[in-house]
Amino acid sequence: MNSEQAVLVGIVAGEVSGDALGAGFISEFKTLYPNARFIGVGGPRMRKAGCEILYDMGEIGVMGLDDLSTRLISILRIRRSVYSTLISKSPDVFVGVDVPDFNLALAGRFKKHGITTVHYVSPTVWAWREYRIRKIRRSIDRMLVLFPFEADYYKKHQVPACFVGHPIADQIQQPDRERARRELGLDIESGHCLIALMPGSRSHEIRRHGKIMIEAARLLFQSASAFRFALPFSSARMRQVFHDQFGEVAELPITFVDGRSQEVLEASDLAVLASGTASLEAALMERRHVVVYKVSLVTWMVFSMLKKVNHYSMPNHLLSKPAIPELIQGRATAEHIFEAVQNLVSDTEQAKWLEGEFRALRHRLQTNASQKAAQWVADMLGGSR
Repeated sequence: MNSEQAVLVGIVAGEVSGDALGAGFISEFKTLYPNARFIGVGGPRMRKAGCEILYDMGEIGVMGLDDLSTRLISILRIRRSVYSTLISKSPDVFVGVDVPDFNLALAGRFKKHGITTVHYVSPTVWAWREYRIRKIRRSIDRMLVLFPFEADYYKKHQVPACFVGHPIADQIQQPDRERARRELGLDIESGHCLIALMPGSRSHEIRRHGKIMIEAARLLFQSASAFRFALPFSSARMRQVFHDQFGEVAELPITFVDGRSQEVLEASDLAVLASGTASLEAALMERRHVVVYKVSLVTWMVFSMLKKVNHYSMPNHLLSKPAIPELIQGRATAEHIFEAVQNLVSDTEQAKWLEGEFRALRHRLQTNASQKAAQWVADMLGGSR
């Protein structure tokens, strides 16, 4: 394909992290195909990058089976609408960014019409619901993966895949705690320990994890007045969800921040966070942390039956040995968080080892991921490498 052609890219993302990945991909793809057009589902970053947004990403994102059960009809309607709109425009390629249950079904239908299909960010098929590999093999022409071991997994299962690295690693060069504190306006005295509290970016997560994190903060502050806390919110709406549920928490030395979660991690000494992208961000920032997660009983029972791994946070799959404390479901309590943080504070030898492991991990994943992802898609369309 000539780089001057007006390539049409269908692209769908359904999470905050996917919106960032999608925006990075769009920006880099435009350098290869300046006349490219993008249309699909995304958020503010993809819109700013130049994507025509049919539906906001929040309309297709779900958390667990309980959330899905209440929104399934709406999500299926949106998926039909997105398919109808895109197929009528005959895109040159469809790029699904994460949200595999939504995107793989779309990709399968597009592939039957001869449209090139790419999935960006591997589903955790290697961790649970491995039966999905058959659908993946049928639905996509190439999988773009963020971690090296995932490319090996797909090669084993005869699915074309390539490792592109992680855009978050590309964003983080050399973490600077003091600079981050100055930019956030955090006045942390020498000898004080700043803990980032990150219950998650969705209202369900804030309600489930916020309570135990605040209770853990109380226990820590009661044990030592040198503890300080910072809690970033993904949006003003999520800040309101928190305050509606828990009030202002005025008795704790806690600073609330809208957005800027990476900067809060960079400014922190330690973090207590919900399992997900935040754990990887903390590792790339060289920040020791405790992973917490709770879901509904139904979701937990289904997950427990279908899981294939014993660890939940991505760094525990990437380090030379699992070392991130994980407090999942019944173990996700304020008391367990308190104990885990105390252990992190006191074990200076482990701290030095972990920070070295985190630094090496960041260097492995720094590959200019957005550029590599865009180049792979261009190659599939006939562009030169």
